[in-house]
Amino acid sequence: MSKPTVLFVCVHNAGRSQMAAGYLQHLAGDRVDVLSAGSQPADQVNPAAVAAMAEDGIDIAASTPKLLSDSAVERADVVVTMGCGDECPFHPGKRYEDWDLDDPAGQGLEAVRPIRDEIRRRVEALVAELGS
Repeated sequence: MSKPTVLFVCVHNAGRSQMAAGYLQHLAGDRVDVLSAGSQPADQVNPAAVAAMAEDGIDIAASTPKLLSDSAVERADVVVTMGCGDECPFHPGKRYEDWDLDDPAGQGLEAVRPIRDEIRRRVEALVAELGS
């Protein structure tokens, strides 16, 4: 079986989806292809998200928000959406999960930590489901 591809999508691809991608890459390594994108990507990754992940030993500082494309969705086996609503494209036959998480945009580190911790919990569960 080929390795699965997981796409994390949020509006700005600057916080939630970047943290989720960082965790999945860290926890699954090369056993999973990891993508992230946003329907309206920001100019940079949220500094509070970068700081929160660094506290957990994961460096996402070099990550860059990317525009969501149909080809990324087509490539993915699992599409995890985080607050992008109707802006996220739907392709039949894909596994979709919608993670209802607070948006870390404009939040300080204290507010981002619990979001980070919930993302880690969900990514750990996803890794277990994927059998990685």
